[in-house]
Amino acid sequence: MRTVPSPQQVAYQRLETIGFIHFSINTFTNKEWGYGNESPSLFNPTALDAEQWVLTAKAGGLKELILTAKHHDGFCLWPSKYTKFSVKSSPYKKGKGDVVREFTDACHKYGVRVGLYLSPWDRNHADYGKPEYITYYFNQLRELLTQYGQVDEIWFDGANGGEGYYGGANETRIINRETYYPWDSIFSLVKTLQPGIQIFSDAGPDIRWVGNEDGWAGRTFWSPIDPSKLIIGASDSDYLNIGDPKGSQWIMGQCDVSIRPGWFYHEDEDGEVKAPDELTDLYYKSVGRNGVLLLNLPPDRRGLIPDEDAKSLRIFRNILDSTFHTNLALKQVASIPSGRPDYRFTIHEVTDGNPDTYWSPYAGNFKGEIAVHFEQPVQFDRIVLSEPIALGQRVSHFTIYGLQDEDQWIPLTEGTTIGNKRIMRIPVTTTSRLKLEFSADKVEPAISEIGLYLSDPREPKEMD
Repeated sequence: MRTVPSPQQVAYQRLETIGFIHFSINTFTNKEWGYGNESPSLFNPTALDAEQWVLTAKAGGLKELILTAKHHDGFCLWPSKYTKFSVKSSPYKKGKGDVVREFTDACHKYGVRVGLYLSPWDRNHADYGKPEYITYYFNQLRELLTQYGQVDEIWFDGANGGEGYYGGANETRIINRETYYPWDSIFSLVKTLQPGIQIFSDAGPDIRWVGNEDGWAGRTFWSPIDPSKLIIGASDSDYLNIGDPKGSQWIMGQCDVSIRPGWFYHEDEDGEVKAPDELTDLYYKSVGRNGVLLLNLPPDRRGLIPDEDAKSLRIFRNILDSTFHTNLALKQVASIPSGRPDYRFTIHEVTDGNPDTYWSPYAGNFKGEIAVHFEQPVQFDRIVLSEPIALGQRVSHFTIYGLQDEDQWIPLTEGTTIGNKRIMRIPVTTTSRLKLEFSADKVEPAISEIGLYLSDPREPKEMD
């Protein structure tokens, strides 16, 4: 039986770029991981504007934002009735503030999908490591998933257990990552409360980490994976970064990275914001390798995303929009070798601009060949391939050729997996015909789109 995604997973992968908002008491203590003993009085943003977060994200083409509702320190950005360690004990809006409410309202207002991060680890809670904490965690999940309207993604971090305040115990607590959290029950509750939600963790069940926080997926990258080989917080990074063509579950890859060296805002990193060309390179190494790019934008102590971060993100989007504005292969004539049946599919659908249409070779044939013809020679340096992932991920190898001197096919690039989108960066090439040869193992491959583009001059010069 072939491993295929749900319709929700197909729609999610087509988002391509989404955003993270790391904002909490760490923003005010200049830490990445709080210990759990911080005073809530430190949390006091002077100009917090969640709409600024959302509009900044939209200007950068990010279609979803995920907020750290509770990080490892345990401080809650909503007035949870189960703990005092939250915004209700802070001076923000005289203890009447609810950052999660402001965030979700802004997302819903401007049509940006909502994601929430609820750390399974809690360095503040006295019962962490005991069964009582699990009850607490379930209660917080219910609060977040029933009080703020539609939530599209929930993010479970793999960091669990270690030193902490733990209600004043100030000790190290180690948990068994395989048994402490009843993940099946947690996932069931999440899906019951928010049926359309996507769940992220090392082990999915819908979206997985790719084994690094640098924003890149493997050059070979399968969405299928074997969940029996995954443990939240203790999975093999290389396995996560490649996936498994024989995997029994479709768990998409999400490539998380921060626009700054750290995940939370630090003033001394103001000069280290990733430049637009760096972000563009990350796009090719994530979205361009069948992943989703999750880019973190940390608000500062005012509660605003800094201007330099917003500017870099905006230029990054302008570069991508410029590069991918004109598909030189759109509506061009496509063909297959003569004498081979088309097998119910229309070959021209690989250049129709519709990701839901496709061409596949006849039954029992695990190889395919497609040529795209141009009335006049075209100049390009970006090649985009897509599979119809609703049918699963099938292609295991491909080679692309350009016709030179009317009779000689010159190899331009080759690769392994394609998936939702595979983008190749090559030197500027001119040709009147392009040929794609591709194959799969024990199943007929399928191609939904072939695209050719000429990159914006501001793009980085890296090649694939």
